[in-house]
Amino acid sequence: MRAVFQWSLGTRTLELGKRTLIMGIVNVTPDSFSDGGLYLDPAQAVTHAIQLLEEGADIIDVGGESTRPGSIVAVNAEEELRRALPVITELKKLRPDAVISVDTYKAGVARAAVAAGAEIVNDVSGFRWDPLMARTISEVKCGAVLMHMRGRPEEWRSLPPPGDVVLLVRRELREWVEAAVLAGVRRERIALDPGFGFGKNFEQNYPLLARFQELQSLGFPLLAGTSRKSFIGRMLAKDGKDAALPDRLYGNLAAHTILIFKGAHILRTHDVKAAVEAARVADTILAAH
Repeated sequence: MRAVFQWSLGTRTLELGKRTLIMGIVNVTPDSFSDGGLYLDPAQAVTHAIQLLEEGADIIDVGGESTRPGSIVAVNAEEELRRALPVITELKKLRPDAVISVDTYKAGVARAAVAAGAEIVNDVSGFRWDPLMARTISEVKCGAVLMHMRGRPEEWRSLPPPGDVVLLVRRELREWVEAAVLAGVRRERIALDPGFGFGKNFEQNYPLLARFQELQSLGFPLLAGTSRKSFIGRMLAKDGKDAALPDRLYGNLAAHTILIFKGAHILRTHDVKAAVEAARVADTILAAH
């Protein structure tokens, strides 16, 4: 059974654990691996975000920079804000009750996004790439997702094997979250993400799925993002070719269900309607246990 948490976002509190929350992805980027270029126009991005809310998304995660495998060109803060800020501002205007997350590792982007209405900062670097991020989270008093990543995207294909990947993720997440707390981030504002696919190769993601419940010992809410990722595409490969992105849905729903049974509180996904329905059934089974 998963623990119940009150996740403080500053302006409100989300109850986590009674049912699975779904975080819908809106990438305002030209080069994200799944939907790059589809929502570069702010109006299209806002329309898509509203559609995800109507499909049942509890949180909308807006990102202005891709961290896909092999990515080596960083987007500066000004460009990232130019992409993401109009979407956050307009979405908050049209849906003032929407819970919005900003997917960024830059403290300046995080601060501006929270001022525009975001209530969560989702940092793929675990607060490590920008030394000002933890202090910024502390000052703006928002919720935060601290994610595990091995190396940087341009290094992923050459990283040495991690040994026991679950022990590594658990140990490093514990170290990084304690550093964030020492920098002033309140514990009740933090959720953790093991970072499926982020510096973990095909084989390393499955132990992380199978033993996901071991991360509950860290004592924080758990977010998981497996949506459309290559380790699922490769498992479903045919004729030597990874499954195309739309053909990864059913495999991903299997991963979602396992994650819920092993303690995930939030699932981050492109396919919100399917995830909402799968989570509803899984949550009902858990409640009947």
